[in-house]
Amino acid sequence: MKQIVVLLLVMSVLVSCGSRKRKTSTSSKAHAEYLQSRKFRHQKNESKTVNTPEETQGEVVTKVITNTSDYIQVFGPVAVEEMKFYHIPASITLAQGILESGSGKGRLAVEANNHFGIKCHDWTGASIHHDDDEDQECFRKYKDAKYSYRDHSLFLSERKRYSGLFELDIDDYKGWAKGLRAAGYATDRKYPDKLIALIERYELYNYDSEVTGHTSKRAKSKSRKHVHYVVKGDTLYSISKRYNISIHELQKINGLRDTNLSIGQELLVKS
Repeated sequence: MKQIVVLLLVMSVLVSCGSRKRKTSTSSKAHAEYLQSRKFRHQKNESKTVNTPEETQGEVVTKVITNTSDYIQVFGPVAVEEMKFYHIPASITLAQGILESGSGKGRLAVEANNHFGIKCHDWTGASIHHDDDEDQECFRKYKDAKYSYRDHSLFLSERKRYSGLFELDIDDYKGWAKGLRAAGYATDRKYPDKLIALIERYELYNYDSEVTGHTSKRAKSKSRKHVHYVVKGDTLYSISKRYNISIHELQKINGLRDTNLSIGQELLVKS
Protein backbone atom coordinates (compact mmCIF):
# COMPACT_ATOMS: atom_id res chain seq x y z
CA MET A 1 0.00 0.00 0.00
CA LYS A 2 2.85 2.37 0.83
CA GLN A 3 4.55 1.54 -2.48
CA ILE A 4 1.38 2.39 -4.36
CA VAL A 5 1.13 5.79 -2.63
CA VAL A 6 4.78 6.58 -3.46
CA LEU A 7 4.24 5.55 -7.07
CA LEU A 8 1.22 7.80 -7.38
CA LEU A 9 3.17 10.74 -5.94
CA VAL A 10 6.03 10.20 -8.40
CA MET A 11 3.61 10.02 -11.34
CA SER A 12 1.89 13.18 -10.15
CA VAL A 13 5.20 15.05 -10.00
CA LEU A 14 6.17 13.87 -13.53
CA VAL A 15 2.84 14.90 -15.02
CA SER A 16 3.05 18.31 -13.37
CA CYS A 17 6.58 18.94 -14.67
CA GLY A 18 5.63 17.88 -18.18
CA SER A 19 2.62 20.16 -18.11
CA ARG A 20 4.68 23.11 -16.97
CA LYS A 21 7.34 22.33 -19.58
CA ARG A 22 4.74 22.18 -22.35
CA LYS A 23 3.12 25.36 -21.06
CA THR A 24 6.48 27.14 -20.90
CA SER A 25 7.41 25.91 -24.36
CA THR A 26 4.08 27.02 -25.76
CA SER A 27 4.41 30.38 -24.04
CA SER A 28 7.93 30.91 -25.42
CA LYS A 29 6.80 29.99 -28.92
CA ALA A 30 3.84 32.37 -28.70
CA HIS A 31 6.10 35.14 -27.43
CA ALA A 32 8.53 34.59 -30.30
CA GLU A 33 5.66 34.67 -32.80
CA TYR A 34 4.39 37.88 -31.19
CA LEU A 35 7.80 39.55 -31.51
CA GLN A 36 8.11 38.40 -35.12
CA SER A 37 4.64 39.75 -35.94
CA ARG A 38 5.56 43.12 -34.38
CA LYS A 39 8.74 43.22 -36.45
CA PHE A 40 6.78 42.43 -39.62
CA ARG A 41 4.17 45.06 -38.89
CA HIS A 42 6.90 47.62 -38.23
CA GLN A 43 8.65 46.78 -41.50
CA LYS A 44 5.36 46.87 -43.34
CA ASN A 45 4.53 50.30 -41.93
CA GLU A 46 7.98 51.56 -42.86
CA SER A 47 7.56 50.37 -46.43
CA LYS A 48 4.42 52.47 -46.70
CA THR A 49 6.30 55.66 -45.82
CA VAL A 50 7.40 57.14 -49.14
CA ASN A 51 8.99 60.55 -49.04
CA THR A 52 8.36 62.76 -52.04
CA PRO A 53 11.36 64.60 -53.53
CA GLU A 54 10.26 67.89 -52.01
CA GLU A 55 10.31 66.26 -48.57
CA THR A 56 13.79 64.77 -48.80
CA GLN A 57 16.00 67.36 -50.43
CA GLY A 58 17.96 70.11 -48.71
CA GLU A 59 16.97 72.58 -46.06
CA VAL A 60 14.18 75.10 -46.02
CA VAL A 61 15.10 78.70 -46.81
CA THR A 62 14.34 80.65 -43.64
CA LYS A 63 15.73 84.16 -44.34
CA VAL A 64 13.07 86.83 -44.20
CA ILE A 65 12.76 88.61 -47.54
CA THR A 66 11.72 92.24 -47.30
CA ASN A 67 12.74 93.58 -50.72
CA THR A 68 14.09 92.61 -54.13
CA SER A 69 17.71 92.85 -52.99
CA ASP A 70 17.00 90.33 -50.21
CA TYR A 71 15.32 88.07 -52.75
CA ILE A 72 18.35 88.18 -55.04
CA GLN A 73 20.70 87.47 -52.13
CA VAL A 74 18.72 84.37 -51.14
CA PHE A 75 17.96 82.90 -54.54
CA GLY A 76 20.98 84.07 -56.56
CA PRO A 77 23.04 81.02 -55.51
CA VAL A 78 20.06 78.74 -56.24
CA ALA A 79 19.74 80.17 -59.76
CA VAL A 80 23.48 79.68 -60.30
CA GLU A 81 23.23 76.00 -59.35
CA GLU A 82 20.29 75.54 -61.70
CA MET A 83 22.31 77.19 -64.49
CA LYS A 84 25.15 74.72 -63.95
CA PHE A 85 22.83 71.73 -64.22
CA TYR A 86 20.28 72.87 -66.79
CA HIS A 87 22.06 75.63 -68.78
CA ILE A 88 19.37 78.26 -68.23
CA PRO A 89 20.85 81.72 -67.58
CA ALA A 90 20.75 82.43 -63.85
CA SER A 91 19.85 86.02 -64.73
CA ILE A 92 16.72 84.86 -66.56
CA THR A 93 15.68 82.50 -63.76
CA LEU A 94 16.14 85.18 -61.13
CA ALA A 95 14.32 87.84 -63.16
CA GLN A 96 11.39 85.48 -63.72
CA GLY A 97 11.32 84.65 -60.03
CA ILE A 98 11.31 88.33 -59.06
CA LEU A 99 8.65 89.24 -61.60
CA GLU A 100 6.28 86.32 -61.09
CA SER A 101 6.53 86.05 -57.31
CA GLY A 102 6.56 89.77 -56.58
CA SER A 103 10.04 89.36 -55.09
CA GLY A 104 8.72 86.51 -52.97
CA LYS A 105 5.73 88.43 -51.59
CA GLY A 106 2.97 87.06 -53.84
CA ARG A 107 0.39 84.65 -52.44
CA LEU A 108 1.66 81.63 -54.36
CA ALA A 109 5.20 82.32 -53.16
CA VAL A 110 4.20 82.90 -49.54
CA GLU A 111 1.66 80.09 -49.14
CA ALA A 112 2.92 77.53 -51.66
CA ASN A 113 6.62 78.36 -52.24
CA ASN A 114 5.69 78.54 -55.92
CA HIS A 115 7.78 81.33 -57.42
CA PHE A 116 7.02 80.74 -61.10
CA GLY A 117 3.27 80.25 -61.13
CA ILE A 118 3.60 76.65 -62.32
CA LYS A 119 0.18 75.01 -62.49
CA CYS A 120 -0.64 71.44 -61.48
CA HIS A 121 -0.99 69.72 -64.88
CA ASP A 122 0.22 66.13 -64.12
CA TRP A 123 1.33 67.07 -60.60
CA THR A 124 0.51 64.54 -57.86
CA GLY A 125 1.98 66.46 -54.93
CA ALA A 126 0.49 69.13 -52.69
CA SER A 127 -1.42 71.95 -54.38
CA ILE A 128 -3.13 75.26 -53.83
CA HIS A 129 -5.99 76.95 -55.68
CA HIS A 130 -5.58 80.50 -56.89
CA ASP A 131 -7.37 82.82 -59.32
CA ASP A 132 -5.39 83.27 -62.52
CA ASP A 133 -6.64 83.04 -66.11
CA GLU A 134 -9.65 81.30 -64.58
CA ASP A 135 -11.09 81.21 -61.08
CA GLN A 136 -9.45 78.89 -58.53
CA GLU A 137 -6.93 77.20 -60.79
CA CYS A 138 -4.68 74.48 -59.38
CA PHE A 139 -1.04 75.39 -58.69
CA ARG A 140 1.81 73.27 -57.41
CA LYS A 141 2.84 73.62 -53.78
CA TYR A 142 6.36 72.97 -52.51
CA LYS A 143 7.87 72.43 -49.10
CA ASP A 144 10.80 74.69 -50.00
CA ALA A 145 11.06 77.42 -52.63
CA LYS A 146 14.25 75.79 -53.96
CA TYR A 147 12.16 72.98 -55.38
CA SER A 148 10.11 75.57 -57.25
CA TYR A 149 13.36 76.63 -58.92
CA ARG A 150 14.17 73.03 -59.81
CA ASP A 151 10.70 72.50 -61.22
CA HIS A 152 11.13 75.65 -63.30
CA SER A 153 14.35 74.22 -64.77
CA LEU A 154 12.64 70.93 -65.57
CA PHE A 155 9.63 72.74 -67.01
CA LEU A 156 11.80 74.54 -69.56
CA SER A 157 14.30 71.79 -70.32
CA GLU A 158 11.78 68.98 -70.82
CA ARG A 159 9.35 70.74 -73.20
CA LYS A 160 10.09 70.79 -76.91
CA ARG A 161 8.69 74.25 -77.49
CA TYR A 162 11.55 75.71 -75.44
CA SER A 163 14.28 73.61 -77.07
CA GLY A 164 15.35 76.47 -79.36
CA LEU A 165 16.33 78.53 -76.32
CA PHE A 166 19.07 76.07 -75.45
CA GLU A 167 20.77 76.75 -78.78
CA LEU A 168 21.41 80.36 -77.69
CA ASP A 169 24.57 81.41 -75.89
CA ILE A 170 24.19 80.54 -72.24
CA ASP A 171 24.61 84.19 -71.21
CA ASP A 172 22.38 85.67 -73.94
CA TYR A 173 19.71 86.84 -71.54
CA LYS A 174 18.11 89.15 -74.11
CA GLY A 175 17.69 86.27 -76.54
CA TRP A 176 16.23 84.14 -73.76
CA ALA A 177 13.84 86.88 -72.63
CA LYS A 178 12.47 87.32 -76.15
CA GLY A 179 12.49 83.59 -76.86
CA LEU A 180 10.43 82.76 -73.78
CA ARG A 181 7.56 84.91 -74.95
CA ALA A 182 7.89 83.68 -78.55
CA ALA A 183 7.63 80.09 -77.28
CA GLY A 184 4.43 80.92 -75.41
CA TYR A 185 5.69 81.18 -71.84
CA ALA A 186 3.88 84.51 -71.38
CA THR A 187 1.20 86.40 -73.25
CA ASP A 188 2.29 89.84 -72.03
CA ARG A 189 3.93 91.66 -74.95
CA LYS A 190 6.13 93.52 -72.49
CA TYR A 191 7.34 90.33 -70.78
CA PRO A 192 10.79 90.33 -72.44
CA ASP A 193 11.29 94.03 -71.70
CA LYS A 194 10.36 93.51 -68.06
CA LEU A 195 12.86 90.68 -67.66
CA ILE A 196 15.64 92.61 -69.37
CA ALA A 197 14.93 95.70 -67.25
CA LEU A 198 15.19 93.67 -64.04
CA ILE A 199 18.38 91.95 -65.17
CA GLU A 200 20.06 95.22 -66.04
CA ARG A 201 18.76 97.23 -63.12
CA TYR A 202 20.01 94.67 -60.58
CA GLU A 203 22.96 93.51 -62.70
CA LEU A 204 21.78 89.92 -62.58
CA TYR A 205 24.05 89.09 -65.52
CA ASN A 206 26.85 88.89 -62.95
CA TYR A 207 25.34 85.59 -61.78
CA ASP A 208 25.75 84.26 -65.33
CA SER A 209 29.40 85.26 -65.15
CA GLU A 210 29.85 83.08 -62.06
CA VAL A 211 29.13 80.08 -64.27
CA THR A 212 30.70 81.14 -67.57
CA GLY A 213 33.78 82.62 -65.94
CA HIS A 214 33.87 85.72 -68.14
CA THR A 215 32.45 89.21 -67.92
CA SER A 216 29.11 89.68 -69.64
CA LYS A 217 28.75 91.97 -72.64
CA ARG A 218 26.32 94.10 -70.67
CA ALA A 219 28.78 94.60 -67.83
CA LYS A 220 31.40 95.72 -70.31
CA SER A 221 29.08 98.11 -72.13
CA LYS A 222 27.87 99.59 -68.84
CA SER A 223 31.38 100.80 -68.13
CA ARG A 224 31.35 102.75 -71.41
CA LYS A 225 28.10 104.67 -71.00
CA HIS A 226 25.67 105.74 -68.32
CA VAL A 227 22.24 104.23 -68.89
CA HIS A 228 19.04 103.61 -66.96
CA TYR A 229 16.49 100.92 -67.76
CA VAL A 230 12.95 101.97 -67.07
CA VAL A 231 11.03 99.87 -64.57
CA LYS A 232 7.47 100.10 -63.31
CA GLY A 233 6.87 103.36 -61.46
CA ASP A 234 9.65 105.30 -63.15
CA THR A 235 8.94 108.81 -64.48
CA LEU A 236 11.21 111.33 -66.15
CA TYR A 237 10.98 113.39 -63.00
CA SER A 238 12.07 110.54 -60.67
CA ILE A 239 14.88 109.56 -63.04
CA SER A 240 16.09 113.16 -63.32
CA LYS A 241 16.24 113.42 -59.51
CA ARG A 242 18.02 110.11 -59.19
CA TYR A 243 20.80 111.04 -61.62
CA ASN A 244 20.84 114.79 -60.94
CA ILE A 245 19.95 115.74 -64.49
CA SER A 246 17.14 117.96 -65.76
CA ILE A 247 14.06 116.57 -67.49
CA HIS A 248 14.85 118.74 -70.50
CA GLU A 249 18.36 117.29 -70.75
CA LEU A 250 16.99 113.74 -70.47
CA GLN A 251 14.59 114.41 -73.32
CA LYS A 252 17.31 116.02 -75.40
CA ILE A 253 19.96 113.29 -75.15
CA ASN A 254 17.37 110.52 -75.63
CA GLY A 255 15.41 112.17 -78.44
CA LEU A 256 12.17 112.19 -76.45
CA ARG A 257 9.30 114.38 -77.61
CA ASP A 258 7.17 113.88 -74.51
CA THR A 259 7.34 112.36 -71.03
CA ASN A 260 5.95 108.91 -71.91
CA LEU A 261 8.14 105.95 -70.94
CA SER A 262 7.86 102.18 -71.39
CA ILE A 263 9.13 99.42 -69.13
CA GLY A 264 12.49 98.17 -70.31
CA GLN A 265 13.27 101.36 -72.24
CA GLU A 266 16.96 102.34 -72.19
CA LEU A 267 17.73 105.94 -71.29
CA LEU A 268 21.03 107.75 -71.36
CA VAL A 269 21.38 109.61 -68.10
CA LYS A 270 24.61 111.40 -68.89
CA SER A 271 25.43 113.17 -72.12
